[in-house]
Amino acid sequence: MTVEFKDIRKAFADGTIALDRFNLAFDEGEFIVLLGPSGSGKTTACRILAGLEEPSGGSVWVGGRDITNLPPRHRRMSMVFQNYALYGHRSVYDNIAYPLKVRGAERSQIDGRVRETAAMLDISALLDKRPRQLSGGEAQRVAVARALVWQPEICLMDEPLSNLDALLRLQTRTELKRLHFELGTTFVFVTHDQEEAMTLGTRIAVLREGRLVQFDTPREIYRKPATRFVAEFIGRPAMNTIDGVIRDGQFRAGPLSVPAAGRPEGPVVMGARPEELAIADAQGPGAGLFTVDVVEQVEPDTLIFLKNGDTEIVVRALREAEELAPGAQVQVRFPEDGLHFFDPETGERIP
Repeated sequence: MTVEFKDIRKAFADGTIALDRFNLAFDEGEFIVLLGPSGSGKTTACRILAGLEEPSGGSVWVGGRDITNLPPRHRRMSMVFQNYALYGHRSVYDNIAYPLKVRGAERSQIDGRVRETAAMLDISALLDKRPRQLSGGEAQRVAVARALVWQPEICLMDEPLSNLDALLRLQTRTELKRLHFELGTTFVFVTHDQEEAMTLGTRIAVLREGRLVQFDTPREIYRKPATRFVAEFIGRPAMNTIDGVIRDGQFRAGPLSVPAAGRPEGPVVMGARPEELAIADAQGPGAGLFTVDVVEQVEPDTLIFLKNGDTEIVVRALREAEELAPGAQVQVRFPEDGLHFFDPETGERIP
């Protein structure tokens, strides 16, 4: 049951263009992550799929059927909001049961489904409590249970982990990954956190300024970013990008010179992941002299911030670097098979 956004445009009354010619298609059973910075249009796309926003143009198709004007209650989709939107005057049991009650399910069916779903999310002990008695992680799991209890075809989640602390986010990500595997339900998950996207998504749709920039598996997006924006947005630390020029088979940026055989000559942006770079013992092909600026120990890694003229880079090393004090000069090797190149005007990847 394919989901398709076809040339979706969304303009708000104040003139803001949230989505502009947005096209995206994915299959049943996937865990799709809509990823992008604030204002990229990811939440708007999710709300349009849910029927909570009307597009200004284009159409939404599910299973070959145009649902653009279909009311939300007929879309067989559930949604988990950022603030969870639990009913404070109802117990956890009643919060989870509510979607079944409004659909006219029988009492025995409601009880069975509520208890089964609560057990699946390990919240059976909370069924008699009220939302105000729950921790953030417990409330989040109740919201997910309410969304899944009536077995929707698609479960939409709008930044549901943003209110949790770091440890709870990690635990909840694991639970969501397990749930998706067990249920096989289609999940659409909105986030600005690239770590969430990389760990949860079967595929990631990266949005920027209302447009789809890249749609691929986490591995491909990380290893072959389609644009400079994606390269710098994905990864912690972000990919190093250096403006320069290719001349006589060499990439040059100030005093830095790195082999770039076979690349077209002219202005270019070179990229390299921090973990692809290495501190070399001696000068050699593909190495440049840099000055240590800051050293950060982020166990088990070491982040080494370096400068070469106006060029600043980060090297991620799997070792201690106590000998690298600020001001020390080191050779940094740029491996030719770990380099990326982008057009300086369009930001597009150069194959």
